[in-house]
Amino acid sequence: MATGGGDPWRDVAVVVPCFNEARRLDMEAFTGYAGTHAGTGFLFVDDGSSDGTADLITRASQEVPGLLRLHRMPENVGKAEAVRAGMLRAMASGARIVGFLDADLATPVDELEPMVGLLRANPELEGVLGSRVRLLGHRIQRDPHRHYLGRVFATLASLILDLPVYDTQCGAKLFRATDALRTALEAPFRSRWIFDVELLSRLRAARGDRLSEILEEYPLRTWRDVAGSKLRIRDMGRALVELDRIRRAPALPGQAVS
Repeated sequence: MATGGGDPWRDVAVVVPCFNEARRLDMEAFTGYAGTHAGTGFLFVDDGSSDGTADLITRASQEVPGLLRLHRMPENVGKAEAVRAGMLRAMASGARIVGFLDADLATPVDELEPMVGLLRANPELEGVLGSRVRLLGHRIQRDPHRHYLGRVFATLASLILDLPVYDTQCGAKLFRATDALRTALEAPFRSRWIFDVELLSRLRAARGDRLSEILEEYPLRTWRDVAGSKLRIRDMGRALVELDRIRRAPALPGQAVS
């Protein structure tokens, strides 16, 4: 892969939502990837952190000028709104491909390369979703309880979306910057816990049955549960409530983008 050069905001911009991540952020991984993948940049959205998250990102950004950027939310608004604000900012800056990646790098940053490659090789594709599928030769390390609860949730989400998606909640997703995506991100998410499903629901309303043809799931080679995750098994109940809310109100008022 070519090194250096290029304006990341004219190619790929990956949003990394952060809330009190100073102890867990592996900035070397982000700077290393950005420095060796021309045209890719990271937009860190500091969601009202009270630790040294913003200072850590600022120092790291000086190592690869222009490739790492920081956007600070005025207060803690939650991951859903942090991601939405970051993706809108990235698109407004001219990025052709935008997406998000969890700050804890449960999905290693190197997994972005094949995901970007799928979008570049297939002009008809509008999104690539990371998927945690346990296959021979892949290193997918998940807590068993979370895995089975996740399978139940993913099956329900797939039925509600009427979309054969295996894994809605993997925190690694990339999208082509289309008018449909901009429309889907215009209004705040109603969901705090499962905004991924709500985003897919909005895209489903915009693209109709064609959505299953323009999205592709990429089976990650590596994924692992990371200690310190803010999501707990008890949050499954909240997620199911929000899933029902999405089922009853799947689209934004007047949403229609061809």
